[in-house]
This record gives sequence, structure tokens and C-alpha cells, in this order.
Amino acid sequence: MYGSYPLPQALARGGGQRLLVAAGDPDTAELLTSVLELAGYRTGVADSGAELARRLAEHRFDLVVLDAELSGLDDLARGGRFEPAYRPPVLLLAACESLARLVPELRAGERDCVTKPFRIAELLARVKVLLRDVAGGRRGGMLDHADLVLDDGSCRARRGGRTLDLTPAEYRLLRHLLVNSRKVLSKEQISRYVWGEFRGGNAIEQLVSRLRRKVDGGGPALIHTRRGFGYWLGESSGPG
Repeated sequence: MYGSYPLPQALARGGGQRLLVAAGDPDTAELLTSVLELAGYRTGVADSGAELARRLAEHRFDLVVLDAELSGLDDLARGGRFEPAYRPPVLLLAACESLARLVPELRAGERDCVTKPFRIAELLARVKVLLRDVAGGRRGGMLDHADLVLDDGSCRARRGGRTLDLTPAEYRLLRHLLVNSRKVLSKEQISRYVWGEFRGGNAIEQLVSRLRRKVDGGGPALIHTRRGFGYWLGESSGPG
């Protein structure tokens, strides 16, 4: 079991926040709780949709780590009776890169997704970013530049009248570019924000290329390359 070994110092760590792990598979739940507790978080566990609703009604958690295959989620959605007093951010563990199943029945605040099989570095990085953004008051916020709008509340983006069909990695990249609009971001800065670690090769080039096709396909280019330095978002007159 991974929890038998100390976490590398380079991994993102918490400060005692209370996280609810919702996973029906005992091995997955044990792995998640072990990793999160070693990283400095306090954890609780729910093994079904009904247990998830009960735990959230009884205790306030700072974040929910939710396996998309948790049993009882559909029943929870159909029941329509679950209305928590607060909106916890949710990190969804899903088998494919899609935000379509981000459980609207949780009335979640800020949301993100990690694909399975997940990597520990990425999981901890996404947990830390979600908690940091909520603490900073950005939950449910809107980011925009020109006719490009990103809605953190629904994890959706649009340009003009077009809704952009983004993967979680593309969404995180676009968010990072928007937050830092007109600033050049290096490949390492982007990689550590998107995946929680540096990825060499052409991983960043491919990700930027896919996002650029979706964002800039129907209008003037907003995503630009500064050769030898990185990427930036803004009008073509150059970064400020």
C-alpha cells in the first residue's frame, strides 16, 4: 500500500483541512485517505451516495474527493431532497476526460476533475488549487477577456456565442492563461499548474495546440506563442 511510504517532499501538502473521500471501492478509499492524511489533511469516508449525503448534512467538509463510480449517486440526484447548507468544492475522479458528470446534485461550488487511473502528484496538486481558490473567494467566479468567458461555477467556457467543449486539462490551461492574461507563462509554469508536475517533450505544445483550435477557431487569435519563452493570452499587440 502506498501509505506505507513517506510522500516525496516535492508533492503539494495541506494544512489540516477536512476532506471527505467518497469511494465505494475499499482499496480506492484506503489509498485516497492514506495519501491525503500523509499530505496533512484530515479525512472522512463515505461508501455510497446516501452516506455521502448524510456525512455532508452532519459535518462541514472543506472539499469532497468523489469517485464518479460511487453507488447511489443517481438515486441521490433523482430524490431531489439533498440540499446542503454550504457548497463544498468537489474533485471528481473519472475514467475519462469529461466534465459532463460533475454531479450537479451536490450543488457543488468550485469543481475539477482528475482522470483515472490518477497520479498522486496531480491529485494533491488539484486538491491544493481547489482549496486555495475557495479560500481566496473565487468560488463560482467568472473570468473573461474580450469575448472569451470562463465560469468556474459551472466549469464551462464560451467564446462569443460558442460553448467550448474542453477537457479538464484544457480548462485548467485556459483558466491559468486568463488569470495571467497578457503575461507570458513558461512551459514549466503551465505544466505544474495543469498536472501538478513538470512534463517534458511536447506535452505542453500538444495541449496548447488543442486549446488554441477550440478557442481561436471562430475569431481573432487570443492564445499566442512567445518563442523561447512560453505562451500568453490577449490581443495580438503583444503581452504587457
